[in-house]
Amino acid sequence: MARLPYADLNDPKIQPLIDRIVAERGSVLHLYQMLLHSPPLAQGWLTFFTAVRHQLSLPGDLRELVIMRIAHLNGAPYEADQHAPIALKEGLTQAQLDALPSWQEATVYTDVQRCILKLCDEMTRHIQFDAAVLNDVRTHLGDRQTVELAATIAGYNLVSRFLEALQIHSHDAR
Repeated sequence: MARLPYADLNDPKIQPLIDRIVAERGSVLHLYQMLLHSPPLAQGWLTFFTAVRHQLSLPGDLRELVIMRIAHLNGAPYEADQHAPIALKEGLTQAQLDALPSWQEATVYTDVQRCILKLCDEMTRHIQFDAAVLNDVRTHLGDRQTVELAATIAGYNLVSRFLEALQIHSHDAR
């Protein structure tokens, strides 16, 4: 159960934002129902994560791979619940998702995936890390996608920390 009540979706002051969320996400997920306590925050969040999910050149499978790894590292089941179907739709396999807890020993990842998983681990666990880790990613992705990947990793660390701070979970009643 969430640590705060979810926002009232019947509040007419937030109806235009609710309509936008539904248009872009299909429904008002628990995450957005909590964010709607602060409409400016919910609007900024939606704009940023819509860009990350739908407007970047970073391939969807790489994006979802790091999101799922972040969910695992940060113990954020809601994030994993929401993104597992997206990850599969973007081309990751169930075997790759299952191997994420010990990806270093797994044989189901490409060299590119291994590089980005290492960057994801370093950014999530240590903040500062050896430049060689980023340079390895850059040789595979180039400058633009490396920046997009770093922003995606940073952004989804924000998501998992927010979810866990407020204990937002898929099974919560709306």
